[in-house]
Amino acid sequence: MKAFRYISYLLFLLGLSFNSTAKNKEGESLTNNIKDIAVKDMNGKEVKLSDYKGKVLLIVNVASKCGYTPQYTGLEAVYNKYKDKGFEILAFPCNDFGGQEPGTNEEIKEFCSTKYDVTFKLFDKIKVLGDERSLLYARLINNNVTEKGDVKWNFEKFLIGKDGNVVSRFRSKIKPESDEVTTAIEKELAK
Repeated sequence: MKAFRYISYLLFLLGLSFNSTAKNKEGESLTNNIKDIAVKDMNGKEVKLSDYKGKVLLIVNVASKCGYTPQYTGLEAVYNKYKDKGFEILAFPCNDFGGQEPGTNEEIKEFCSTKYDVTFKLFDKIKVLGDERSLLYARLINNNVTEKGDVKWNFEKFLIGKDGNVVSRFRSKIKPESDEVTTAIEKELAK
């Protein structure tokens, strides 16, 4: 126990710690965890991300009029493959990129169900860029695990472990059903 305190003290002096937080260049705390965040679903109901404790999540910013929109098919396939094993997809419509998600929540829900048979959870339209960026996306793009920086386009994917920690980030061009994504999902489900 004495050795642990001594090592902890040395790490403290070096500005390191055993927890999942760090500081960004502005000195603000970074955290890998999203479980303290609440978001709104398509019906305006608040959903605490802590409610997903014990689940592996794939968080995706989506759009209905994008070249990557066919990824809804891959997302639904991945969801159906892993949903009974503790996996969820949380899709957040976003109009930040070329105005490619102009619809209302009702229109988005209708589009997703009729065109792509989406059964995973859709949330309220959000901002992922700029000063109005949602707290969730501020955390996803500014943690001490994945590449930092703005979301570049629609259908960027973030993998979250069972404990609520950000695990991986996949840019838009990486298909949800790719080996890269499914291997990462399976690894997290096995933990």
